[in-house]
Amino acid sequence: MSTLKRRLKQLREDMAALELDAAIVTALPNVRYLSGFTGSNGSLLVTGRGATLFTDPRYTLQARTETAGSGVRVVIAKGPIEPALAGRLGKQKRVGFENQRMSYRTWEHFEKALPAGAAMKPLGAALETRRMVKSEEETAAIRESVNINSQAFAAALTRFRAGMTENDFAAEIEYQMRLLGAEKPAFDTIVAFKKNSALPHARPGNTRLDGNGLLLVDMGTFRGGYASDMTRCVHLGKPSAKTRKLYEAVLEAQLAGVDAVRPGVTAGSVDDVTRGVLRKHGLDKAFVHSTGHGLGLEIHEAPRLGKADATALQAGMAITIEPGAYVEGTGGVRIEDTVLTTPTGVSILTPTAKELVIL
Repeated sequence: MSTLKRRLKQLREDMAALELDAAIVTALPNVRYLSGFTGSNGSLLVTGRGATLFTDPRYTLQARTETAGSGVRVVIAKGPIEPALAGRLGKQKRVGFENQRMSYRTWEHFEKALPAGAAMKPLGAALETRRMVKSEEETAAIRESVNINSQAFAAALTRFRAGMTENDFAAEIEYQMRLLGAEKPAFDTIVAFKKNSALPHARPGNTRLDGNGLLLVDMGTFRGGYASDMTRCVHLGKPSAKTRKLYEAVLEAQLAGVDAVRPGVTAGSVDDVTRGVLRKHGLDKAFVHSTGHGLGLEIHEAPRLGKADATALQAGMAITIEPGAYVEGTGGVRIEDTVLTTPTGVSILTPTAKELVIL
């Protein structure tokens, strides 16, 4: 059985458990996961007997090529695809929808199209839960994405010049990604210097990379449709004792977080480990985000490695471990690897060294 047919079979099992006759999938990452279709406009109708992809004429050849062998039928809509799909609902009584993804407008359109007595029912996180555990093929794609990301960082460092701006260096990083075969950045590359590094999601600007200070780089690529994510810190000039202490505390927390990953432990317990290390160093209040997240077809997927996440880690889950500490006046440090949960523990996919780079 092909991968796509197996995924559709698993969705039908979830539908049966929820007592659904059909399911409408509109989130493009989930459409791709189930059908192989990578276009920007598509929805999938899955019933107990078949699956149909609805898209527009721009994707006639692409849709048929990408879904070949999946058992998915392709319908090319001449206008908006919602009415085309709604017209195929027929006498379905209980239709599942992605309640965590679908807009109210889209839901309302399908709900009105159902026959009397029928209803739209939430799918919940059925698809996202399935997607948490990666196949060997998915893991290989993530590993390739990770390697391109690390190579791009190394190449960009060789082209670093004092006086270039944050924007300049971010552009250089993304240029190197493309040269190495990335499809696109997984998100807007973060390059943050000095006081800007204390902003966890700073945007690169016109600040010149000159003088003495911390430089935080958070970057990721897509390759084969799968994401990677890495954060590293560079220091321009000689770091102060305070900066070194901050960096070493975050590194200790990150290494402890990686070491805590293994099947059966909860996502929240890994967060507890990294938070505990930073608490020991008096930096717990400077850690303002979760320890990490899953990744795959999207840069942020389940599970979330945060305080309240009781998801038990399983072999095959690709996640990030990225504790950080952000101190106004000093700067911020975040160290992030993409790792894979294995049957016996954890494999660090990111090959880039974690020592503080000094330029």
